Amino acid sequence: MLLDQLIQISQYYPVVLKGIGITLALSVIGIVAGTALGFLLGIGRASSHKWLSWTVGAYTDLFRGTPVLVQVFVVFFILPEAGIELDSFTAGVIALSNIGACFISEIVASGIKAIPRGQIEAAITAGLTRTQQLRLIVLPQATKMVVPSLVGQFVLLVKDSSVVSAIGLLDLTRSGWVIVQSIPNGLLVFSLIGVGYFAICYPLLHLSRHMEKQG
Repeated sequence: MLLDQLIQISQYYPVVLKGIGITLALSVIGIVAGTALGFLLGIGRASSHKWLSWTVGAYTDLFRGTPVLVQVFVVFFILPEAGIELDSFTAGVIALSNIGACFISEIVASGIKAIPRGQIEAAITAGLTRTQQLRLIVLPQATKMVVPSLVGQFVLLVKDSSVVSAIGLLDLTRSGWVIVQSIPNGLLVFSLIGVGYFAICYPLLHLSRHMEKQG
């Protein structure tokens, strides 16, 4: 019986492969865009200008404190009411990039604040501008300190990508629901889907642990 079901499931490999492809695409774009935006927000969060730090903090707290699924629904269902039409993939990318950026910003801000004040004062004495301080002194050191945490955040982003199945996008999770319609063994199907996510996340988990040991 189990073997027969496994054989039946194997016949859905085109659906699963498509789901894996969409999950990887969402994750990669979300990681790249989220990291870029997260660094910008992190710089603002660590700013000595209180108004900027507070504004960025309020923005990131709002999104870090609400479910990812709700944010996906807002982007996909609410924005069209404002005249902004988005397909499910684009909506997923926007929501995941934004939530990733909000969490990454806090990691980056922590790294920036960990830079010894003496180094900043030395840079000021040397006549470096604020931009030069960030580019030459602050960001290189902060990035090195926070990379393990960033990789861990990337793993969370891959797993969070599963929420796009709720807006009809055929990601890895959605492919499981497609298979269950024909093979009513949810435990087996989603156990295999879970293995698929683990296979995607494991290299990142291994990289994170390796970096923590090296650090």
